[in-house]
Formats: sequence, structure tokens, C-alpha cells
Amino acid sequence: MQLSCFTLALAALLASAATDRTILITPTSSAPKISIPCLDNAFYGRYGHPQQDVYLVSDECAMESTSFMPSGSMSYLADDQESSLVWLQDAGVDESLISTDELPFADRMYAIPGLLNGLDRDALKEYGGARTGEQVIMSSRGGSSAQGGQPAKLLHLTSTAALVSVPNSLLPILDTVLPSFVVPVVLPAAALQNVPVDEHATERLQSITTSLKFDPSIASILSQLDTADMKKDIRYLTGESDSGILSRHSFSSGAMLAADWIQGEIEKSGAVCEQKHFRYATNTNSTAMTILSAHYDSRGSFGSLRAPGGDDDGSGTTLVLAVARVIKQKRIVFEDHFELVLFAGEEQGLLGSKAYAHDMRKANANITLHIQSDMLSYRSPTEPLQLGLPAVIGTPEAAYLVANVSKIYVPDLTVGYSYACCSDHQSFHEQGFAATQLFERAGPIIDPMYHNSRDLSNRPGYDFEQLLAISKVALATILEVVGFDVDDRPPQ
Repeated sequence: MQLSCFTLALAALLASAATDRTILITPTSSAPKISIPCLDNAFYGRYGHPQQDVYLVSDECAMESTSFMPSGSMSYLADDQESSLVWLQDAGVDESLISTDELPFADRMYAIPGLLNGLDRDALKEYGGARTGEQVIMSSRGGSSAQGGQPAKLLHLTSTAALVSVPNSLLPILDTVLPSFVVPVVLPAAALQNVPVDEHATERLQSITTSLKFDPSIASILSQLDTADMKKDIRYLTGESDSGILSRHSFSSGAMLAADWIQGEIEKSGAVCEQKHFRYATNTNSTAMTILSAHYDSRGSFGSLRAPGGDDDGSGTTLVLAVARVIKQKRIVFEDHFELVLFAGEEQGLLGSKAYAHDMRKANANITLHIQSDMLSYRSPTEPLQLGLPAVIGTPEAAYLVANVSKIYVPDLTVGYSYACCSDHQSFHEQGFAATQLFERAGPIIDPMYHNSRDLSNRPGYDFEQLLAISKVALATILEVVGFDVDDRPPQ
């Protein structure tokens, strides 16, 4: 299905009946060097490693533009308002975690449309939507499309990535049929602006990095972070305590229970919080804003109802809660606008963050920096404390700032780059906002409980000291970027 050039695809296009849209996928390195007007409003994102650009165009535009693209692939997409395009990506796990009996990525992707099309419509109804019911495992009906209309289809395939068309009604449970080492990213419903990150944001990050130096007041604030509350938080989220949470799958009642609890904990810091549905639209305009986020939903083993998500991403959620508590304890007053955000829908394709980042772009929000905290706590006992920063998807100036902050305030952390994929910072990066991610390792994923129902905190390798160290880096970076004062007045 992957083509080294467009010649055969063009021949097929000329010989075929007219289609509603054509999908062009070309290596980012092969993007046209000249302006092609019909591509201006046809860019749907950059995915994978090596990176691929995705365009949705008319047949005429496909024929016009491919003459300027030396390589890529082409697929045909019937107009279907009830389906979404989903990029499936190898998550970037270490080879040591992959069984020798495991089928190659491409072979496993061939089976995904059939699995989705065989899901039971009645079982899906029992799923209950966003606010009722627990996660359930779908049963087969023998191959017909579960929801009617266009079935799921495989449109593009390489050795590490695939593009599929999925009925919207099946998006909530897409992750339950995927291999554990495969992550989905839902393409946007409308074309993106293929523009670089705002130069004012990158210039400000560069300026902060250049003038960076040790600040004793920041060090004093960081000293308030400790692991005691972190352990309580993570054990509540995983259900290891008596929280009653079996799973934080985005469309389970456990996720709503977690969301309500997280909101209550953050509001204790004095913040004003609200829960937003994935499709909620906002007209809020804002001044300079920095965002620290994580995703609170989880994903378990194939076929299992349990999804504790201790590392992925209970650890990132715990970091956000820890920052909120220190803000209250030290009575920090920020100079610019600062948001703590917890996303759901990450495991189904970055659904929550894509909706929110889209709203922020629509509102022309002045976002200086977005930092996503995702998977922070697993460490091999043979390795040092680490901090991984994104090697591909993200803003280099943001990663460089974080690395320098770590060097000053948490020098024990070994900092490097990781190709692990994918997380909510991608939603902001593709909208042209400066964004980066904090990750637990400078290298591929090595957590043996990745996307596993035994992803608990009480296990070998779950390291609260590494979580604490990365939390200090996150908070120090926020303080440096946003600017702050400490309210020393006696409490009223």
C-alpha cells in the first residue's frame, strides 16, 4: 500500500470513478517546495516517525500537486460525515518488551477494520456513554458493520503506522481492540493551518532560557513538593485505595468519578475549575497563558475491564495535583495567566486535548507554552533518574528551556530525548502553539506494564523519587515562564 512514488496511484485515479476526496500522505521531507494553492486549506496534520504530512484534497488537486511530490501514497475517501480518520502509530516501545511471537505491526493493522466491523451494536449500547456504565468488552456479530453506513477501512499502511477510517460511534472503544503498543491519534474534523509556532512565543522562551539562573525563591517553593501526597493521589486514581475506581477509561463511570475528585482537589488550591465535554466550544479570549496538563484517562490489557493507569497517566495527573497544592501552600500569585488542565480521551486519539486546543486557536489564545506530563514514574533499577523530552513532535525551544531548568534545579536528572509516541502536547503543537512533553525516560518505553491492567503503583520500578524530581522541573519551568510573587501577608 505504501508507494515509492505517485505514478501508479495517479494511473489508478485517472482510471477510477470520481471520488469525494483523496488522501495524500507524503514524507515531511518531501513536502512541496513551492506554494500549491489547492493545498493551502487541505493540511490535516503531521504524524509518525519519520514524519508524514496528511492532506485531504479533490481529485484535481491530487493530480496537480503530486507532480511536485517525489514520494508518498494516495487513497480515496468517500464522503462520510459519520466516520473519522485515525492515525495508528507504533508507540515506540523498547524491543525487549515485544514478544518474539508477536506479529509485525503491519500484519496486526490489517486485522483492525475487521475487529471494529464485527463489534456488536447491542453491546455498544450497553457501554452507556460518557456518564454511565463501566467499560465492557465487545462481542462479535460475524463481520457486518456494527453501526451501519461506511465500515471501518484501512487506508494507508507502513511498517510503523497506519491510517484507518473509523465510524464515529466506535471511537469510544477503538483502544480496546488495538494492540497495547499501538496508539491512536484522531485527525481533525477540519483542515489545520500549516504554520510554524508563533515566533513571539519561541522568542520569549529563548529569552527566558538565555537569562536563566538559580533563583532561591523558586528552590524554596520546590522544597514543598513531597511524595506523601503523591502516593495517596496515585493510589486513589488506580483504585489501590478504597476509591472504587476500576478503570478510568474515558467513557466509563470511573473516569467521571476521577474527574469529580480531581476537580475537588484542585479547587482546594483556590483555583476556579470547570469540566468541559470534548465537543464543548468556548469563546473565551485570554492574555498570555501557560498550560500544564496531563491526561487522567487510562487503558488496560486487551480483554480486561481493569485499567488502573498508575504510570499512564496517573503519574502525570499526580504531578498536576502536586503543583496545585504547592500553589496554595506557598500562596503563589502569578504574573500571567496559568492553567492546570486534565484531559480525558487521550487513549482514544487525543480527543479531549484536540477539542481544547482547537478552541484555543479559534479564540486566538496567547499561549506562551504548553507542557504535557505523561508517564513519569517507571524507572529500571539499572538506570539513573531520567527526564525524556520529545525528539520529534514538539517545539525545540520549549524542550531546551525545560532541559536547562532541570540542569539548574534538579541536576540529578539525566535529560535526553525520546521517540515515544503520542500525547496531548501534539494537539497544541499542530495548532501552532509552543508545546513539549515530560516523559520518564530518555529513550523508548520500557515499562512492562504499559497499557496493562497491572499498571499499579505498588510494583517494582514504580519510582516516586523520579516522579518528585520531574514534578520539580515542571513547577520550576512554570514559575520561570509565568512569573510569580509570594503573598506574604497574614491570612485574612
